[in-house]
Amino acid sequence: MSQEWFYWALASAIFASLTAIFAKVGLQGIDSDFATFIRTIVILIALCAFLTYSGKWQPLGQLTSKNWTFLILSGLATGASWVAYFKALQLGSASQVAPIDKLSILFVTLFAVLFLGERPTGQEWIGIGLIVLGVLFLAIKR
Repeated sequence: MSQEWFYWALASAIFASLTAIFAKVGLQGIDSDFATFIRTIVILIALCAFLTYSGKWQPLGQLTSKNWTFLILSGLATGASWVAYFKALQLGSASQVAPIDKLSILFVTLFAVLFLGERPTGQEWIGIGLIVLGVLFLAIKR
């Protein structure tokens, strides 16, 4: 099995960390929901340019109703996540918000078990538990 996914996941983590830093600075003096709107426009323009450059546009007629349903649900979840994340960054410190956001690792695993039938190994559960403990250790400041 190819390990290419790892490099894409690592790039995602690096860009996500930059998202928190850039957003924290960019949120100064503006509403977090409006900032999310600006961010969304930038993403839309960047993705249109990327699809055009790479020749990856596909006919919309090729999408099934299942594709549409779950991509729309994913888009709504992404939007809700961004709105919540930007509000949290506006109200809290990036060094506290980002670790709490990483609790998504736990939720992804639980949802994958419940809805996708995935079965993490004992070692994987221990790793997830350690991540959760680390998140709480980083985020809770006294």
